[in-house]
Amino acid sequence: MMRFDIATLFVEMCERVLDESIIGRARRAGKLEVHCHNIRDYTQDKHKRVDDTPYGGGKGMLMQAEPIYQCYQAVCQQLPQKPRVIYLSPKGSVLNQEKVKKLKEYSNLFLLCGHYEGVDQRVLDEIVDEEISIGDYVLTGGELGALVLVDAVGRLCDGVLADEICFQEESHYNGLLEYPQYTRPPVWHNMEVPEILLSGHHANIEQWRREQSLLVTKQRRPELLDQVELTKKEQAFLAAAQKEK
Repeated sequence: MMRFDIATLFVEMCERVLDESIIGRARRAGKLEVHCHNIRDYTQDKHKRVDDTPYGGGKGMLMQAEPIYQCYQAVCQQLPQKPRVIYLSPKGSVLNQEKVKKLKEYSNLFLLCGHYEGVDQRVLDEIVDEEISIGDYVLTGGELGALVLVDAVGRLCDGVLADEICFQEESHYNGLLEYPQYTRPPVWHNMEVPEILLSGHHANIEQWRREQSLLVTKQRRPELLDQVELTKKEQAFLAAAQKEK
């Protein structure tokens, strides 16, 4: 069973999200483990301070190395092996579905959430295996990034979703964006569900979905197609669709 450990200054914030929806149900059902650790519990400062002014001057405060390191050490003592340590940072590589699938292969992930102006570089050099960003923008802390990562990786864990097919056909899982989907009623605001989806012909439906995924990807994220192996028939389909525009 996969285990996530989140080192944070805001345990309650994380727990509120992690107790809800699919991840919350998976935790209660024992399909995965997520533990949140308050970094303040590992400081020697009587006022529970974990930050100080940066050397060299500058605005803001910097998280100190020792409380983070002690938190990490405490978690390591609970595990059979060293966890994969990830620092959520705007300087990290951007999280994508391929990275999510690779992270799923680890049994333990330790997620460090920075705050204020960041973290003393020395503890990053000491314990962190990689830095990950959830996008090219800056947040007030790493908690939201950690929660996104837990949700993205956790939902791939065995038993979290009802069926593996639930994520295999989604956007980005196979390199393409997802095809459009429809549910009842068959006509809404004079717009009809595509006839092929009502046909019951599964092979034709699968082909239509694949073609729609190709079209959506071509229109919205054409660069993704460079990483997808297309058949000659699919290449011809896209070329014909391009000419019809």
